[in-house]
Amino acid sequence: MNRLATVFASATLASAALLAQNAIAQDGQYKVLATTKVGGPGGMDYVFADSEARRLYVARSGPEGHIGVFDLDTLKQVGDIPKVSAHGATIDTKYGHGLAASKPVVFFDSKTLAPIQTLDVQGNPDGYLTDPSDDHMYILSHAAPNVSVIDAKDGTILGTIDLGGAPEQAASDGKGHLYIDLEDKDAIAVVDTKTMKMTGKYDVKSKGGGCAGLALDVKNDILFATCRDKKNMIILSAKDGTILADLPTGAGSDGAVFNPKTMEVFSSQGDGTLTIVKENSPTSFVVEQTVKTPVRAKTIALDSKTGKLFLITAEYGPAGPPDANGRPGRPVMIPDSFMIITVGK
Repeated sequence: MNRLATVFASATLASAALLAQNAIAQDGQYKVLATTKVGGPGGMDYVFADSEARRLYVARSGPEGHIGVFDLDTLKQVGDIPKVSAHGATIDTKYGHGLAASKPVVFFDSKTLAPIQTLDVQGNPDGYLTDPSDDHMYILSHAAPNVSVIDAKDGTILGTIDLGGAPEQAASDGKGHLYIDLEDKDAIAVVDTKTMKMTGKYDVKSKGGGCAGLALDVKNDILFATCRDKKNMIILSAKDGTILADLPTGAGSDGAVFNPKTMEVFSSQGDGTLTIVKENSPTSFVVEQTVKTPVRAKTIALDSKTGKLFLITAEYGPAGPPDANGRPGRPVMIPDSFMIITVGK
């Protein structure tokens, strides 16, 4: 066989192998189980599942902003926190308190949903995390100070943390370490939760950047950063930042969760895909499946009891006019088209 024929044959075999792998990835156990239209006004960002109380919190932003609360099993709406324009909400189960990532931050009773007080934190509240190991709640902001630390017991603002970059998603190991991906710095910040200070950064720019989703395998100290620049998931050691692997994902990731029961990490993307990566061992990772989802379903929540995943999106029309700075307008959400997507086996 001549050299050209050999190259052609090799390429054909490689293409066939890739097609077979993609077919397997698409034909896995996970699928969209339900699409639940709930409508209502407002923009959207994050979704949060309280597996213990069986509630799903969906924050809507804008002039008609509110936080819709849904039964986690039926997705019927069971409550609402009106007049709150927020990116998301999080719950501390020990004290039964919640926080809305709004400005000002709304501190509320998670049983009655009644607001308790508002907190004038600095920066622009966006992401969030509750750490049950010390009952601290964290509000993330792209503007400094990048993290506000709040006591879940009574809403006291305990302090702030400067990261020198724009935080997107955080994960805690429950042992005094907080990890936060910095979207504009191609790095993962490491924070000491006792001193409330950043103690280091893990540089990931050799493999990609624009990381928005972050998940953690606490048992094996492994971080999964889902990044937009190269449409990949960068897997690294939480102990020292050593990069262990990087795997392809879809475009526009904005969230990631890890299920320790199945040893799988899920990355939701705005291009209408959900990438599922299997951790076979602390040194072996593979793309297990790619699930087709509605476009713009880019944030995700895990119900740790059932293993189901929840994503949010809506239907959109043509893009609106350019803004005052000449930047292209965004597609306009079709009224009452907001929906919750349930993914599972």
